[in-house]
Amino acid sequence: MSLHLSYRADPGNPWFSWQYVRDNSDTILAALREHTSLTARAVVIAALVALPLAVLAYWFRSLSAPILAVTGVLYTVPSLALFAFLAPYLGIGAITVLTVVALYALLVIVRNALAGLNQVPPEVREAAEGMGYGRWGRLFRIELPLALPGILTGVRLATVSTVALVTVGVVVGRGGLGQLIFAGFQNNFYKAQIMAGTVLCVLLALVLDLVLAGAGRLLTPWLRGRSAR
Repeated sequence: MSLHLSYRADPGNPWFSWQYVRDNSDTILAALREHTSLTARAVVIAALVALPLAVLAYWFRSLSAPILAVTGVLYTVPSLALFAFLAPYLGIGAITVLTVVALYALLVIVRNALAGLNQVPPEVREAAEGMGYGRWGRLFRIELPLALPGILTGVRLATVSTVALVTVGVVVGRGGLGQLIFAGFQNNFYKAQIMAGTVLCVLLALVLDLVLAGAGRLLTPWLRGRSAR
């Protein structure tokens, strides 16, 4: 005998409700602002750590495998376990959320930044050396600008994944839109509340990705000229 499961819609608990949005607009906007702030700060922190690591891996090839291995291991640790490990030391709040999500963003940014640096043509590096550029001058004047598309790709991927991961911060009381989603589950599975948080997460990820894509086009005008040919 087979078991047939069916879903019965509850007209009193719709997946979307303008009434809910109007009555809770202040709460929704506050959650959206917190989510955006946590995402932006986490990605900036991750980039500030990941870019030097990528440069070290680029300059010293023996460090490439260990750096990628460590960031890869961090990426595989379950987020809830990492929150549980760090919360007793960092406390309950934004610092713990920022630390966890920044650690997860490291691998994506390091890997793409390193790939971008490795794609700098050898003849360009040799020409820069012939012009008298030292290691630092070559890095800032030649290599990083040419690696910028790869770096921005990593930042974009890290940003989108961070938007999703920030919701898990609800376990330490700072989950942004995750607070709405979790509260919806607690509130007798209030679908409109769950859907509002979910849709805003998706829209936030799309908007931030478009903003970064636009910034990338502004920062790499030579690529626009190449694609137009």
